[in-house]
Amino acid sequence: MRKLSVLVIVPVLALATAGCGGSSKSSSASTPAAPRPTTSAPAGGVKISSATIARLGPALVNTLGRTLYVFAPDKGKKVTCVSACAAIWPPAFLPSGKKTVAAAPVKQSLLGSDRDPAGGRVITYAGWPLYTYVTDTAPGQATGQALNLNGGLWYVISPAGKVITKKP
Repeated sequence: MRKLSVLVIVPVLALATAGCGGSSKSSSASTPAAPRPTTSAPAGGVKISSATIARLGPALVNTLGRTLYVFAPDKGKKVTCVSACAAIWPPAFLPSGKKTVAAAPVKQSLLGSDRDPAGGRVITYAGWPLYTYVTDTAPGQATGQALNLNGGLWYVISPAGKVITKKP
């Protein structure tokens, strides 16, 4: 039993500490990709909606009600959070063959996707790739807001497509 516990704990600790490095650059090394949680929704796609986040106002959330973030180094253009960064900030992946579906007041015209350097596609909004944060464990949490972590600042985004930079 003790050996089994060590076998499970060691890889988990290694993954957790890998995302805590001091480098301010994102890595595109061929490190194994982070797990790809799905934000599944209706049969035809992945639903993106909004919820009011305390002290921040309306912000985008995934199907599970988890807050979605943007990464300032992405500059509203392309995915740059990969490898160890993506283990802490899992991208909102768009499963192959699925489409994004906006729930009002989210605008369908602002939804899209971008190629992930690790493979697959990441959902975008107003050009910004979207991510969740592993520390947010319940709907309505935004513990990643305005954090400078994994090489840059993280912010929520409003249904209007505006990045919300204020601190909670």
